[in-house]
Amino acid sequence: MGMLAKPLNRVLFFVCVLVTGALAGAFVWAFFFCMDIGIEFAWHTLPEAIGAAVGGALPGMEPGRFGVAAWPLVMCVGGGLVIGLYDKFVGFAPEELSDVMGQVKSEGRYPYDHLGKRSIAALLPLLFGGSIGPEAGLTGVIAGLCTWVGDRMRRFGSDFRAMTMVGTQAALTAVFTAPLYGFAAPLAGTPDGRATAGAGAGDEVDIVLPKAQKTAVYLCAVAGALAAFVGLGQVFGGGGGLPRFTAANVGAAELAWLVPLALAGTAAGWAFHASGGATQVLARKMGARPVAKALLAGLILALCGMALPYTMFAGEAQATMLQTAYVAIPAGALIATGFVKAAVTPLCINLGWRGGHFFPVIFSGIALGYGFALLSGVDPVFCVAATTAALMGAVMRQPLMAALLLIMCFPLKGVVVMLAAAVIGAAIPLPKVLRVN
Repeated sequence: MGMLAKPLNRVLFFVCVLVTGALAGAFVWAFFFCMDIGIEFAWHTLPEAIGAAVGGALPGMEPGRFGVAAWPLVMCVGGGLVIGLYDKFVGFAPEELSDVMGQVKSEGRYPYDHLGKRSIAALLPLLFGGSIGPEAGLTGVIAGLCTWVGDRMRRFGSDFRAMTMVGTQAALTAVFTAPLYGFAAPLAGTPDGRATAGAGAGDEVDIVLPKAQKTAVYLCAVAGALAAFVGLGQVFGGGGGLPRFTAANVGAAELAWLVPLALAGTAAGWAFHASGGATQVLARKMGARPVAKALLAGLILALCGMALPYTMFAGEAQATMLQTAYVAIPAGALIATGFVKAAVTPLCINLGWRGGHFFPVIFSGIALGYGFALLSGVDPVFCVAATTAALMGAVMRQPLMAALLLIMCFPLKGVVVMLAAAVIGAAIPLPKVLRVN
């Protein structure tokens, strides 16, 4: 039996990896499903019911409808109060995705205490219209769940504790429906791929996976996550992920606009960094006042949303809506939306509306691209690909990772444009005044 221990453990490990990926994908779907239900109730059902009760005096706020309405002020300021009080008295807020990934990489695990409280903290800013993405809170919760699973199975060796890394990459795959990004995200632990935390117990059977098998492990996790996420979405509806764009036309007129579009996306990226630096300073000056910070963020978000409704919410649903609605929106409003949303997102994050920045930043690039498509008359998918990739390149400063995140969004011609624009956005040095130390 001793000779069979390692092969049997490897088989069990691969089975658990597939199941872990599927559970991560299912959790992501459930989170998006609950988020959609909550947003529908808070931003449609509730204001319509109140409006009917008071004779239509309180209009609802359709995400993406241009025009001034009172409801964003009610929801965002009220949301700021709720978020601030939750942070003050419960004390949980989602960490940024980079922090979650950094801890998983360095320690091989993530805390799994109070997962329910962490899930609520991740959901609240999204329900109240925050210009943040769900990826940070979701990834943290799933990393915690996978750490818990790994701890329960520690007798099988350190690779079972590596479930945290496997589950985190599976979560990224499901959140973005971008398998290449989920696979390539820098989550590797020690050089041989094993977790760094808790290794070395004398009664454990270490499963040292060769590099080829390690690659197969992550592919299994990615496959399980996508299968569960897409399958549940097909059966029950809901889900999220990045938008998909169809055919792109790339002619002489489009190529002439490539550099101007990339520069526009880069400028929006600088707006993101400028807002991030300024609001970090503001947050430090305000000190430990979570309620005041969240209220201020809610008020600014409401004012922006009343003027430019697309500056609210994460952006994955609004991106799909904009694919058909952009022709009815003034080009100036779309371009303003791209810049304002890029600036509002770090403001939300730094003033207590904690979450990720990928979804809203991607939407900023999409709005910017459609605005320039209306101005230039060139292919809209080309414009969107160029501005979004350049913006992501300017924000991430990693053109390859930006391309892997967006590569599933665009057709083949759009991918080539996207790669070139991402390089331009990342290659232009960020002005020193915008750099956050």
